[in-house]
Amino acid sequence: MRTVKQKDKQTGFTLVEIILSLGLTALLLGLLSSGVYIVAGDWNRNSDVLDKSLDQALAVLQIDRALHGAFPHSYTNFDTLAREIYFHGEDDYLSFVSAVSPQRSPGLTVWEMYSVADEGVYLSLVPAFSDNPTERLSESEPILVLENYTAEFSYLYQDLNENRLWIDEWFGEEELSLPLAVYVRFIPERDYEDMNEELEIVARIKNNQHRSIRPTTNNGL
Repeated sequence: MRTVKQKDKQTGFTLVEIILSLGLTALLLGLLSSGVYIVAGDWNRNSDVLDKSLDQALAVLQIDRALHGAFPHSYTNFDTLAREIYFHGEDDYLSFVSAVSPQRSPGLTVWEMYSVADEGVYLSLVPAFSDNPTERLSESEPILVLENYTAEFSYLYQDLNENRLWIDEWFGEEELSLPLAVYVRFIPERDYEDMNEELEIVARIKNNQHRSIRPTTNNGL
């Protein structure tokens, strides 16, 4: 009986199939790279927002600690030869001496805060020596700590009848003491209200009286 040997079938891809597979692969890689680009962009934007929020939280925390550590630093006024307390507070400006330093440097540190329209809140730091630090502050380089914010300050006062109220100004050379507390509002500027939230600090000042310099009225507890 005569048998016929069948030829082995040849297997493989045709040119059309190879072109189609390459096209599909390129399409998938393009979709994948676009997705990775979008995710990476979202990650970078979220990281920038997170970094900004952390920087803001750190700045507010440092200011809060500095206010709690406010110190009734005294110096001699060479015009009157009288001892005065350094603390200059207005509704849009605050300068005081604190036992807290962000660099943890020894000694007392002078903190100065104010806002500049369309820029934000600036902070200046200089060492507190035995003199009036106003001139050193004017020569220091301020740092922008809260961008696109405005700062407002108020000060807790207690009168002779032990009534307490918040006032807009406090001058240490006149009061001869520090306020009982400082209230700070960091308000986002109008164009950034949707991006930034309002921040607040209420810091009680325990060490508000000097050991030897006493005010003429009882502002303390």
